[in-house]
Amino acid sequence: MKVAAYALALAASLSGANAYWSGFNALAKRADGQCKTQADWEQDFRAMKSLPGGFTSLRVYASSDCNTLTNAVPAAIATGGHILVGVWTQDDNHFNAEKQALLAAVQQHGFGWVVAVSVGSEDLYRKETPAWRLAEQIHDVRGMLSTVLGYTTDVQVGHVDTWTAWVDGANTAVIQACDFVGTDGYPYFQNKEPNSIDVASNLFWNSVKKTRDVVNSVKPGTWVWVTETGWPSSGPVENQATPSVDNAQRYWKEVACSAFSSAHTFWYSLQDFNASPSFGVLDVNFNPVYNLAC
Repeated sequence: MKVAAYALALAASLSGANAYWSGFNALAKRADGQCKTQADWEQDFRAMKSLPGGFTSLRVYASSDCNTLTNAVPAAIATGGHILVGVWTQDDNHFNAEKQALLAAVQQHGFGWVVAVSVGSEDLYRKETPAWRLAEQIHDVRGMLSTVLGYTTDVQVGHVDTWTAWVDGANTAVIQACDFVGTDGYPYFQNKEPNSIDVASNLFWNSVKKTRDVVNSVKPGTWVWVTETGWPSSGPVENQATPSVDNAQRYWKEVACSAFSSAHTFWYSLQDFNASPSFGVLDVNFNPVYNLAC
């Protein structure tokens, strides 16, 4: 399937075609391993806004860890930014701490900074949480939020997982519990089929289509968000996928530029401080690793 054709079809299937959230996944720690302060989060938001496209949204993976929401929410408000919130689900004590951090944030700051809430991230892919339990946790978080003044059903609560988890029939209970479904897809890691940069865009959009087909069969009308994808600028070769700056930029041009205009999209990632493989679009000095214009 041609990427352009699918992107147009996806856009046509959504309402409010110019109202897509777009931004980046972000780490809660700095390059030196220390937890980010409010000033650090403000720097992230301002760095995004300075990029072509003027991005204003970040996705975070947890709420209590590193005091993420305590520091990131005021930073978002101060810079006009928004946050796709993550709530970590493993271990009941940790889950409860995450809920309390989210509850405190919306009680103090309202909901204007919230993009949506993802209860868990790739739990199904890692087989760390059974589908029935994850569905319970999604309902639990939604119920908690509904007790806060200012809550409306516009505050969507869902889950983020790999596209391979979403097309697994064992996980339909999670789809049924979700207001939105976040799909993660990395052609770079698809090592059971040809996955060179030449076919990467088609692999990615086909994964989105497969996810949407399953989601629409289980819970029609539920939107599928692109919550993680990217191509590394450095790192090991995976099957036929070669990391390089040129290939990362090509994937950006062929996938990001279409995704940002056709679906709620959060790119992986804003920075990863030269991890291997390295997907960060900004280096440690907040300079773009490659041209991010569309």
